[in-house]
Amino acid sequence: MTKEKPEISDATKKKMGGKTFEKNPIKGTKYTIAISSAKGGVGKSTFATNLALALKQIGCKVGLLDADIYGPSLPKLFSINGKPESDGKSMTPISKYNIQCMSIGFLTEEQTPMIWRGPMVTSAIKTFAQKVNWNNLDIIIVDMPPGTGDTQLTFAQEIKMDGVIIVSTPQELALQDVKRGIKMFDKLGVKIIGLIDNMSHFMGDDGKKYFIFGEGGVEKTAKEFSKEFLGEIPIDPEVGRFGDLGKPIVESLPGHKISKIYLNLAEKIKSLYN
Repeated sequence: MTKEKPEISDATKKKMGGKTFEKNPIKGTKYTIAISSAKGGVGKSTFATNLALALKQIGCKVGLLDADIYGPSLPKLFSINGKPESDGKSMTPISKYNIQCMSIGFLTEEQTPMIWRGPMVTSAIKTFAQKVNWNNLDIIIVDMPPGTGDTQLTFAQEIKMDGVIIVSTPQELALQDVKRGIKMFDKLGVKIIGLIDNMSHFMGDDGKKYFIFGEGGVEKTAKEFSKEFLGEIPIDPEVGRFGDLGKPIVESLPGHKISKIYLNLAEKIKSLYN
């Protein structure tokens, strides 16, 4: 991935809500891809970590930014217990599995609640984007929090995003929020790469598919909004087990059927930005 990020021009400035924002790329990176949903509990963080690992395995230099200030998952999913080095002006991301990582969870105790109002969240996000020494990354994956609030607006309006992948289960309850998320990104002018049906089904010992959360809802939603459907990721107990161990399945078992789904998706993502 040798393509350089283009210079920021006046065309990248977008006037929204009566205020002009200049979109700045995250320093030290070429492309920024967000993983979002607008719904919690659909596996965004697990998806983000495994996609980052898959991109690394196919030769990309990857960063992973956990942008969920209130519920950071990266410290657990990557089993990172240390704090990033800092000179008082900037921080150095923590490297794990050859991926550069940053999370508010690296700076606080595990069970410390982040009782912050919106402006403090926005400030933290800007710090992670502008005052972290990301080093020559091809792609940085941003694990977004649930909702359509301050974090999403900050990235859309003030930090250049090159695309977003929307993750959902096929359950209608989840898809209600997903549809709001799609409309938000469309309104903010952020490219939606496509939708992923996560935890789409469980394969029983009898060889049958069991659709625990419903069937086909994500693909139907993709068609409804004229977005690309990127495929299904079935439920597999190994995904949760390796996530809890701090070594996600793509890193632990790269030959596993779930890992191959991520690797195929990573190839597709890489081709979009070559």
